Amino acid sequence: MPYVDSYKFGAPAAPFIVATGGVITTDGNFKIHTFTGNGTFEITAAPPAATVWALVIGGGGGGGNGEGVAPGGGGGAGGYLENLALSVAVGAFPVVIGAGGPPTVAGQNSSFNGLIAVGGGSGGGDSVGEDGGSGGGGSQAGNSGGSPTAGQGNAGGASVASPPFKDTSGGGGGAGAAGGNGDGFITSGSGGAGAISSITGAAVQRAGGGGGGGDFPNPPIKGAGGIGGGGFGGGDAVFGAQPGVDGTGGGGGGGGAAGAAPLVEKGGSGIVIIRYQYM
Repeated sequence: MPYVDSYKFGAPAAPFIVATGGVITTDGNFKIHTFTGNGTFEITAAPPAATVWALVIGGGGGGGNGEGVAPGGGGGAGGYLENLALSVAVGAFPVVIGAGGPPTVAGQNSSFNGLIAVGGGSGGGDSVGEDGGSGGGGSQAGNSGGSPTAGQGNAGGASVASPPFKDTSGGGGGAGAAGGNGDGFITSGSGGAGAISSITGAAVQRAGGGGGGGDFPNPPIKGAGGIGGGGFGGGDAVFGAQPGVDGTGGGGGGGGAAGAAPLVEKGGSGIVIIRYQYM
């Protein structure tokens, strides 16, 4: 057998990615790193032209305050980005998880390796919904929902009133669908549904929009939270809104108006999930 100078030709490249960071699980021949807080995805070995599958979701927007006769709009879901072939190499990659926005405040951005998922827009409080990853729902008659970030979500729903009926607010946009409009009678808009990903090996829906707050006592019919972590709107004399679910980027529910419980809720924090073949 001929002599081979390993120093001349170099050590062979690793056949698969070896990495640390986050909570690590497996799905067959794949490893999944899940980050629900800031951290570092560190690759210690990798083959040439290595790629990972990454899901990045921003923090959800907070719901809007109910003011006078106007229930608050639902918060928009955090921006949703999924990349099936993201190039990586040996090194450390910071992971930033966006916090959910407090009531009436937009969510914060999440990021990983050049992917930036914009925080969801907050719901309106007697105003238009805020722009964001997905837009927040509008509040007070005739106010529109916020606009989404291109490729990351959907618009918030509009607030509608038809005198002598009371205002009905819009739901926040979700990653999979726009927020619902108020019906102009008694029912506020539902949050838009989230999008479904199988990055962990199971199909999971995330980034639903928050429901619009309801009015009281007309009767109060609040908007449902979008499937995928969106919070219900507030809208009766006992129960306030629900928050967006942390780790989904769901939008917070909008606050109820008039005699309704005033509670308005925050958006859910975002998440970053990274998947790659390890054997």
